[in-house]
Amino acid sequence: MGIDELRGTVRGAVLLPGDAGFEQAARPWNVAVTQSVGAVVAATDAEDIAATVGWARRAGRTVVTQPTGHGATGDIDDAVLLRTGALDDIAIDPVRRRARVGCGAQWGRVQAAAAAHGLSGLAGSNPVVGVTGYTLGGGFGWLARAHGWASNAVRAFDIVDAEGVRGLVDAESDPDLFWALRGGGGDFAIVTALEFDLVELPRLYGGRVSWSAERTHEAFALFTALTTDAPPELSVWLQRCQLPGAAPTVAIDFAYLGEPADGRALTRGLDALPGALADTRAAMTADQLGTITAEPTDPSPSLSRGELLTDLGDAVVKTLVDAPVAPLLNIQIRGLGGALAEAAPHDGARGPVTEPYALYLLGLGLPHLVDDVTAGFAAILDQLGPHRTGAKPYTFLAPGESASAAFDEATLARLRRIKRDRDPHQVLRANFPVLA
Repeated sequence: MGIDELRGTVRGAVLLPGDAGFEQAARPWNVAVTQSVGAVVAATDAEDIAATVGWARRAGRTVVTQPTGHGATGDIDDAVLLRTGALDDIAIDPVRRRARVGCGAQWGRVQAAAAAHGLSGLAGSNPVVGVTGYTLGGGFGWLARAHGWASNAVRAFDIVDAEGVRGLVDAESDPDLFWALRGGGGDFAIVTALEFDLVELPRLYGGRVSWSAERTHEAFALFTALTTDAPPELSVWLQRCQLPGAAPTVAIDFAYLGEPADGRALTRGLDALPGALADTRAAMTADQLGTITAEPTDPSPSLSRGELLTDLGDAVVKTLVDAPVAPLLNIQIRGLGGALAEAAPHDGARGPVTEPYALYLLGLGLPHLVDDVTAGFAAILDQLGPHRTGAKPYTFLAPGESASAAFDEATLARLRRIKRDRDPHQVLRANFPVLA
């Protein structure tokens, strides 16, 4: 079945290798990942998505969906890459405290629209990350300790199934698929829009305080003290950074969901460590959450690894605090707990995480650095030994890893059953397929 049929069906552009603009259209946000896809479809609406999936089902092709490509893995040879960034409508209902967004919407724009009403979504730390992929994988950021996983806030999904049929999925219409989409990844249907609860966030205090690397042990002690007894409204992350050509630094990032005066009181220990290189602490609004960590918002080459940690004992300190950051760019430790560790109050595949800390390692994905960065990851993970559980959030998975690391055995078995039932011909493929 030829590509001309698809071109005659969809309104968006259909690009093949060799066409002008194909390489740019096939390139993910993480430009360290190469995507050798067979075609790129730039969907203009949900009908284009349905037509593409229907064509792929008849033609025996696989469809991979990417609004941005932040979570791209490169394992999609000859697939049809469906670009959905144009479906970026955002509607806020301040009375019901609900947002309805298209599958191409990014968190920064959603947060800006919600903040105008004193509301917030359960966003991550980067404003250009897509809402849909982040939420399908569970999604946790600055509000998660107080309000849990982003996936648990979803109330309905507009979808296209593996046959190319559009539908609405919620807890009543299709409990199994609703459960899978709330944290199980994007392997079961293509989400074209989603509706989710917002939370009240009229007051917020947060920012970053950074010091030279000589203060690393003192900053780590502060981080440990802050996270040991932090209320759920306070989230704290430690960052060790080694940017190219710059001196190494250590920073504490935090967000407090409440009155600035209370946030200042809870984090007053930061004032006890002198010599700050920068201090961005301030009263904030929900749309400014994405500025705290100052993550890149332009496409860039990166390699990453994520883990869950059992503790911050001496062996962890020796590995993550004493050793140099290089050849990596960043060693990040996030305090977890709170609502993330509680049994989910809503039905969804993303269950609780009981580990108290998450580790995120980041390196520059340039060709001449890949071997050194990969070896750096391996050395750190080996030294951590039993202090890492091997489990990890779905959104922390990296190319070459499996979805099986993100779920317990019972959850993974249920997800696989739903995948086989809803997509027996493997028409749809997530970044991390549950059957791989």
